[in-house]
Amino acid sequence: MMDFLTLFGIYVAVVLTCIFLVCKYSGQQNNPFNALLSYVTQVVAPFTPQWLQRFSHWIFHKLFHQRSNIFIYLHILLEGSVYAEFTYEVFGFCREMDTSLTSLLVPYLLLVIKTFFFYLCIKTDPGTVTKRKVSSLIHIYPYDRRLFHPGVSCETCQLVKPARSKHCRVCNRCVMRFDHHCVWVNNCVGAGNTRYFLLYLLSVCAMALDIALLTGDMLLHAVLRSGLLRASYIDESGQQQPAGPLFVVQHLFLTFPRIVFMLGFVIFVFFLLAGYTLFHSFLALVNQTSNEWYKSRGLVCRHCHPTPTADDLCGPVPDHSKRYYYSRGLLGNLGEIFFPLQATQKKGN
Repeated sequence: MMDFLTLFGIYVAVVLTCIFLVCKYSGQQNNPFNALLSYVTQVVAPFTPQWLQRFSHWIFHKLFHQRSNIFIYLHILLEGSVYAEFTYEVFGFCREMDTSLTSLLVPYLLLVIKTFFFYLCIKTDPGTVTKRKVSSLIHIYPYDRRLFHPGVSCETCQLVKPARSKHCRVCNRCVMRFDHHCVWVNNCVGAGNTRYFLLYLLSVCAMALDIALLTGDMLLHAVLRSGLLRASYIDESGQQQPAGPLFVVQHLFLTFPRIVFMLGFVIFVFFLLAGYTLFHSFLALVNQTSNEWYKSRGLVCRHCHPTPTADDLCGPVPDHSKRYYYSRGLLGNLGEIFFPLQATQKKGN
């Protein structure tokens, strides 16, 4: 039985590692996926048919360098699997244990809320910089002349880059107040949909936590009703031993294998997303994007930092006394997230 527990732990670790790597390196050309793919290609290329090599390259390019709905479908599949198990087994057991119907309906309410923000993340324009809008967009934010410099044009879009914008290679467009490209919503996160992305993350965390609490409460009641905590067993040497935590966990795996499997997955995903949500909440409070956070720590290539231009040398010197250059105070920062600055507004510092 302990071998099964070990396999389950390995499974959860592998799944979370994959989710973390996909979230961290999606849309980036220099990432471990490309390095691993190059290494594997060199090793197996002599023994692999050409058609299989072309197909493998097409799959990797489709997943990580082009917009694709695959991760949206995967998101729906994982979510549907969790809710199917919760509805099929946990819901009935909880009703037998007199859990209130209101408490059991909360996860479904959270699912509706989450789906609403998920849809808005997918469909809302994140703030695409176009030829028609660029002349007004450059006035929304001042250039800090550290991360963003005046007069710099996007080599792909052939447009002057407004401060805080960035070109997304996956979407092939420049995005205002660019944060990152999220494969799970198949869209960039920028000025136009950051508020929906934050609310989406919060609702997913609340949904996972509520399901975990209801499921854990059900299993706890099952253990208490069975009297396992007062039970004992005969070990391999013939000695009577009290049933400890490991014995209880093994019993739960044997009695409710799918429920325990689902609970473990939901708990670990919750902690992963909770950390990610806290990070983005912090960025919202200080008015910084994840793109700016990485850039400010030198975690980007040197080509992302252009050589100072004449405008940089002769223009007004920005005030860098503040740690977060674009911060407008707590309420101002939150207001900017939920009510993005428009092209007719100018942001003062």
